[in-house]
Amino acid sequence: MGPEKFFLPGLIPDNGAFIPSGAVMAASLIDPALLVSRLGAIVGRVDVDSLESCDSTSSELSRRAARGAPAGSVVVADRQSAGRGRRGRDWVSSPEDSLTFSLLWRFAGGFDKVAGLSLAVGVAVARACESLGAAGVVLKWPNDVLAPVPDGLGKLAGILVELSSSRRGTEAIIGIGINLRAPAVSAPGGLAPAGLATLLGAVPERHDLLAALLRELVAVLDRFSRGGFAALADDWQRRHAWQDCPVHLLEEGKVVASGLCRGADGDGALLLEGPDGVLRHLAGDLSLRPL
Repeated sequence: MGPEKFFLPGLIPDNGAFIPSGAVMAASLIDPALLVSRLGAIVGRVDVDSLESCDSTSSELSRRAARGAPAGSVVVADRQSAGRGRRGRDWVSSPEDSLTFSLLWRFAGGFDKVAGLSLAVGVAVARACESLGAAGVVLKWPNDVLAPVPDGLGKLAGILVELSSSRRGTEAIIGIGINLRAPAVSAPGGLAPAGLATLLGAVPERHDLLAALLRELVAVLDRFSRGGFAALADDWQRRHAWQDCPVHLLEEGKVVASGLCRGADGDGALLLEGPDGVLRHLAGDLSLRPL
């Protein structure tokens, strides 16, 4: 019997690019040799492989994990032909305007030990953006990173976490896609698109951005390994986009609950206060929208 698979909600972008047969492609936009000097204390803890194109960074990394790739393995790609997203959604962006990658990490214990992992990853992404000078980056339960746009908040980044169980514990493939520039089309789910270039005044140098993301991911995942999401819950709450706001909770486009959003508990479950008090809502095909 093969390993058990479980998907946490999130998104790995697919830029939708079509690559003609026989086309001659340029070298990858990420040079691992240029990345090393930017990694600081985590040199040796991550191993980055940069590809010009692949079907999906998470699919590619999953195949490598099955062949024994170590924790800390990273696949970054300019183009994805079959990027996976929540409800089959795509992330529309040109390679020069986005950064997409996946990170392999392993945890002791079963799936219950990694509850809230996608929220913890959101904290790492927000911190990395803040370290580069981006202000106003906030988090949307359970898997989106938002940033200010003229009409409110727009989608800056998405996260997809895929879990596999084995006798050794739990293996997580963490996929992240982030906009350097905001694409011209709306983000999935009706959110306006956001981009780091608007927040920073210029397009960030992608090696600097990837290094910042990896440094924060390693730091957050180390804390998560020791204390679970509870160790990062306060950091998430401070960045929660709709803390204490009235919201609808939707499933398959239909409202299933309404009330005041009280954040997330120590396991990463959404806390929604309604007529029956504060109830927990677990991750799945749930989306959060302001009233």
